Amino acid sequence: MSNSNTNAPTNHYSPRAGLVALGLKIVQLDLLSPLRKHFKLNQKTVKFSPFQKLLTALVAILAGACGLVEINKLVKADPALFKAFGLPGCPDQSGVQTTLSECTPQNVWQLHEAFKEIYQKYSLGYHHNYAKKWQVLDGDITGLPCGVKAALATKGYFAKQRNRRGRQIGRVLASCYKEIVVERLFAGTVQLNRSLPQLVEESEEVLKLTPAQRARTIWRIDSGGGSLEDFNWLLKRGYQIIGKDCSAKRADHLCQSVKIWLADPLNPGREVGWVTEEANEYVRPVKRLGVRCRKQNGQWGCAVIITTLPSLAVLELAPPKIELASHRQQVELAYAYFYDERGGGIETEFKEDKQGLGLSKRNKKSFEGQAVVVELTALAHNLLIWARGWLAQTEPRLNHYGIKRLVRDIFAVAGLVSFDTDTHIYQITLNAADSFARLLLESLVALLASQHVGVILYKT
Repeated sequence: MSNSNTNAPTNHYSPRAGLVALGLKIVQLDLLSPLRKHFKLNQKTVKFSPFQKLLTALVAILAGACGLVEINKLVKADPALFKAFGLPGCPDQSGVQTTLSECTPQNVWQLHEAFKEIYQKYSLGYHHNYAKKWQVLDGDITGLPCGVKAALATKGYFAKQRNRRGRQIGRVLASCYKEIVVERLFAGTVQLNRSLPQLVEESEEVLKLTPAQRARTIWRIDSGGGSLEDFNWLLKRGYQIIGKDCSAKRADHLCQSVKIWLADPLNPGREVGWVTEEANEYVRPVKRLGVRCRKQNGQWGCAVIITTLPSLAVLELAPPKIELASHRQQVELAYAYFYDERGGGIETEFKEDKQGLGLSKRNKKSFEGQAVVVELTALAHNLLIWARGWLAQTEPRLNHYGIKRLVRDIFAVAGLVSFDTDTHIYQITLNAADSFARLLLESLVALLASQHVGVILYKT
């Protein structure tokens, strides 16, 4: 709804008034200026610049678009939303698609540089206090199925999808903060063992890790990056590690040297125990914890967790969840529980981004275009994490919401957005019938106070 008199205040209904408020904050901070500065595409500008089209794609992702074809529905039909993000208008979805398809490897590198600059300025992970706390980095890879005609779409491992073609996304997550440090697109045949060195080196560049900081950084990786070569490479670079041995045959052999097995009281059927065989093949001293679980056929399935972490560190990171008879038992289970936290770290964030940000649903035939979309999704993830932190300063309960709930519930609170001119928003009226409006109200008032934008509830 809008008034025809352009000299009078105008009102626009927005189904995402919460996201409008976030857009105002991002524009006030000029948070996306590195993206504007670095992204240069050799494309003729008729009405909208390449940066504005890229920004439109980012807004669509934040709005929960599963495909960029939804730009017209979710962004173009919501003037308050695209104006809040500093756009004079909304490009058509076809124009955005064309811009992405014309991206080159140079444009992908430009986006990496912009992402790095934004991360270094606004993230908690970059400003982590290594002297007081361990930095935990989770590295993993997930499948991105796509059509057979897409560039570098090859047969590879895609969970529960045999003979499927696609690409892979490698990610490094600063798990203490749920922030994406690095996200890269790979061909479908690439797994963690091949992508790990690139992900580690690029994370070092983003975080600017010194030798002293590496010694206080823990890489937590699954068996995909758990070869002897991978671990020794990380150890030579001065990192702490905790990960699973990639060889099932070696794990079975090592578990035979465990003399005392301890039953896990929180996971019936699982037992843990120290491997007693010497680990002379590693370039630094490591500990190896055998883990075995009963399979459906009654036999034991074995794995080995390899780590350099001292016992005091792991008790600090994953304290025992129950009281045990001895310190040794507490330490054994703490190592297992700390490794298990991958499930609530990078694995959960992959799932959240696939469900909340449509990570696995937007596929471009061009590899470079797809790499840009992946980078924009990683940026959207971090923006939502930082926004949650800003809002939680006033309303701590918001800290409990993941990416999916932020997109679907928190920033999708509807309302009326009031303009005193065509470009300046002076008030947001939230729909009081939405159960999340009251939860969000005081946080948005505090968030937009410096911009003199009022936030109120509309009651019928």
